[in-house]
Amino acid sequence: MKKEFSEAQQVEIHTKDKQSFKGILLPSLDPNIVMLKLSSGYNLGIDKKEIQQLTKLGKLKIERLMLKEHKHDAKLPTITILHTGGTVASQIDYTTGAVSARFTPEELVVKFPELQQHANIHSRLVSNMFSEDMRFAHYNLLAKEIEKEIKKGVQGVIITHGTDTLHYTSAALTFMLHHLPIPVVLVGSQRSSDRGSSDAFLNLTSAVFFATQADFAGVAICMHKDLNDELCTILPGVNTRKNHTSRRDAFTCINAAPIAEVNYAKQHIQFLKQDHKKRNPDARFHVRLLNEKLKVGIVYTHPQMHADEISKYNAYNGLIILGTGLGHLPVNHIDKTTAEHEKILKELSKLAKKIPVVMTPQPLAGRINMQVYSTGRRLLELGMIGNLCDTLPETAFAKLAYLLSQKKSKEEIHQAMEKNLHGEIAKRSLP
Repeated sequence: MKKEFSEAQQVEIHTKDKQSFKGILLPSLDPNIVMLKLSSGYNLGIDKKEIQQLTKLGKLKIERLMLKEHKHDAKLPTITILHTGGTVASQIDYTTGAVSARFTPEELVVKFPELQQHANIHSRLVSNMFSEDMRFAHYNLLAKEIEKEIKKGVQGVIITHGTDTLHYTSAALTFMLHHLPIPVVLVGSQRSSDRGSSDAFLNLTSAVFFATQADFAGVAICMHKDLNDELCTILPGVNTRKNHTSRRDAFTCINAAPIAEVNYAKQHIQFLKQDHKKRNPDARFHVRLLNEKLKVGIVYTHPQMHADEISKYNAYNGLIILGTGLGHLPVNHIDKTTAEHEKILKELSKLAKKIPVVMTPQPLAGRINMQVYSTGRRLLELGMIGNLCDTLPETAFAKLAYLLSQKKSKEEIHQAMEKNLHGEIAKRSLP
């Protein structure tokens, strides 16, 4: 057994405007700023010019981890946790002020000892990064690592992931991983693990519990259901979106129902839909990778658009457009102030002849219907793709990249984008 410690300097600061703050002194990148970690978990920067008095209150010796041997239990299933970064398996390092990741099975079991009740945990780092830095190459890397684990015979794979683009990754993996025999569950944390309000524990333990106990196969997301620390929701990889910057229940289904709810405290899983795919050890699993050189763009339709917002995508392989209403763009030349709209229409026409241009709903909930208004009909005449679909923009982005990577023709891509492949298009959109 081994103990690791770091020392933290406690201080109390009184400012010139009569405020006082107690916390742990952190290193600061700015020599003019004093950084404190407050008891709430938040970091606070104070300008040195505003400090009237700084009193050192002594040093804290903080136990970081207690490492111990993690023995394999033949009676338990085996789960692999692949880390890409994020805050789920991390902790504060008071010598640097950073939240650093910890990746070995022993360290994870110490941090979350409940995990060993459910599974033998294999754990390793795939790429330590912010999720906003993800590229197609990282999706390919993840897919290959998942393939390795399935060949080893694991019963489930957990992917820890930053929340910013977690739903992009879940959508991409859904299209890339064919005939999955086991669950692949992406899990993140909205609150840093050094904060009392962190959702890391419940999200990760619920994900592992679901991956070991549920008869489910496929790609899913596990995050908080609401602001309480009671339930986690298992969400489909292609119908889920991050809808809040910081709330723990930021991830919700759009136009679809969640797969299940996990009550970890009661050790209970309730499936909310019965048409989910089930485990199948005989499934002919295979991976189809993305073309890492592809250029797929996303345009958000808005008033006062200009034609060069469309023409600059001439060198791209595909384009996703978030249209207003039922799937519209400003393409009607109705007076002297809207002459630019005719130019937009011409650029769209030229672009749609070269590459797939896919319409998705800007309002998110609901579906595209370009047959209702004359604007939509003009866009359909140009060859716009996506009519009558309710695919989320992020999912459409991943789906188009996947189809382009398979070197399909423009006509085949048109048909496939408007065909439900993995639940990304609902027969009937839910409220």
